[in-house]
Amino acid sequence: MSLQPGQEAPQFTLVSSALKSVSLADFKGRKVVLHFFPFAFTGVCTTQLCTMRDSFGYYDGLNATILGISVDSPFTLAKFKEENNYQFDLLSDFNKEVSSAYGAIYDNFVMGLKGVSKRAAFVIDENQQIIYAEVLEVATDLPNFEAIAEKVK
Repeated sequence: MSLQPGQEAPQFTLVSSALKSVSLADFKGRKVVLHFFPFAFTGVCTTQLCTMRDSFGYYDGLNATILGISVDSPFTLAKFKEENNYQFDLLSDFNKEVSSAYGAIYDNFVMGLKGVSKRAAFVIDENQQIIYAEVLEVATDLPNFEAIAEKVK
């Protein structure tokens, strides 16, 4: 079961596309928007993250940090970030621990692939409490960007 608003956000440390450790705790005092996505370089995932890229100034102006998370390697994520000019960190959940902790993981995905991040969005407040949670079962659906923006205000 996925996490719900009002719950404490599970803490994590992951490797970024810049090969640096990034922890949720690093952002205490800021809102954090987590975007889980199945795979880099796929159509819907690119749309999801490009939508956040194009809204980056809005979130940055509200003291909010955007983080993208997938089970891709940090090397794949580095190329994906470079090709799409993302201004925010992409984090590798290669071991699938964070996707699992957030209830955002497919046991069985397409083509028999197992342990792939579901498309999901979470907004975490300055005290590291979840204030918005959306986990999508259908990988081609996009999160509700308007609802996310409203929770960050």
